[in-house]
Amino acid sequence: MFKLKIPLLTLLLMTLMFPVCAVAADKGGAAVESRSEKWKEDYPDQYNSWFKTRSNDKIDDMLAEYPQLAVLWAGYGFAKDYNAPRGHAYALQSNINTLRTGAPVDQKTGPMPTACWTCKSPDVPRMIQEDGEMEYFTGKWAKYGDEMANAIGCADCHNQETMELTLTRPFVARGLEAAGIKKKDITQNEMRSLVCAQCHSEYYFKKTEWTDDKGTKKTAAVVTFPWENGFTAEEMERLYDSYEFKDWTHKISKAPMLKAQHPGYEIAKTGVHYQRGVSCADCHMPATKDGYTDHHIVSPLENIKASCLQCHDETESQLKATIKAKKQRKEHMMVLAMDSLAKAHLEAGKAWELGATEAEMKEILGMIRSAQWRWDYSIASHGSFFHAPGETLRLLGDSLGKAQDARIALV
Repeated sequence: MFKLKIPLLTLLLMTLMFPVCAVAADKGGAAVESRSEKWKEDYPDQYNSWFKTRSNDKIDDMLAEYPQLAVLWAGYGFAKDYNAPRGHAYALQSNINTLRTGAPVDQKTGPMPTACWTCKSPDVPRMIQEDGEMEYFTGKWAKYGDEMANAIGCADCHNQETMELTLTRPFVARGLEAAGIKKKDITQNEMRSLVCAQCHSEYYFKKTEWTDDKGTKKTAAVVTFPWENGFTAEEMERLYDSYEFKDWTHKISKAPMLKAQHPGYEIAKTGVHYQRGVSCADCHMPATKDGYTDHHIVSPLENIKASCLQCHDETESQLKATIKAKKQRKEHMMVLAMDSLAKAHLEAGKAWELGATEAEMKEILGMIRSAQWRWDYSIASHGSFFHAPGETLRLLGDSLGKAQDARIALV
């Protein structure tokens, strides 16, 4: 399959020696091999460890655990169905099964655009190569329902000819360029986080007009990273506000809402681990005793001796106790913010019912939008309390304060 088969030891040495990696999706050349089982022929250890992500199959219904979410996301797909993430092997299955993607009856129906496949399968870079990026981002989610057959795997992160880490989604390179990061300056260590950032980042669907080869005018919903102003929640919010962008209008409060996706990379950048040069792979894909990188991507706490304790000079029980305490603080602040936001939405709905005018409500709805953006941004990245506990608590505290301000203004 591969033009170049590199022995494992040579590959590890190359990883240390060469600071710059490919950062753009391949165009032309060999067809993208999206079937991870084909990569197994040359890299069985990595494949077998990746296959273990199938063991992370538990489905946790977050709406049942936190019923406030149904109010916070009223009128949006997440209010119908929201489960905690599972292993990478279930990416496609979860995307297909969720109520958010509906039940399309043909390639032109269904509530979601094709972009909703983007982070779920190595068949995405294959289709971008075959159809072109703009065509890929045009149309409804069901359009590629018969093409997406392989869950997140080898071709999502590696160049299949050289095994280099590579960014297989073109919009990532554009996002970095918009943030002022030049491709030539990206190091190997940074790539060990950026291949994860392809999916674990905040994004929005940018409506883009284009014309195909036949002269047909079309509209693509292009995945776009809002990094033009910077990587913080506030900088992204200013960008969205400048576009007057909204993901949906809240069904109860009528606020123009933002839905955070999964800004794990951006929040991690504010944390001490990232700032000291620790990459995503260092913790989530530690080296095994046999010398290869573990592709069973899970919480570092499930493999704490190989991950955390390589740097932290304390016992496993001590470290777990510290992390548990930090998570409890986050959970406490999160619930306080959620409760206040839910009440703000309900009270805004009551204000409309009592005859409030748009002029009276405009500033208040902006406060609700801003408050929920900070709450959602902090929790949508899942491991935020671990990656950057200080930033997470700051965002939740800011969210709580803004939600309470909105409630006072409503009164």
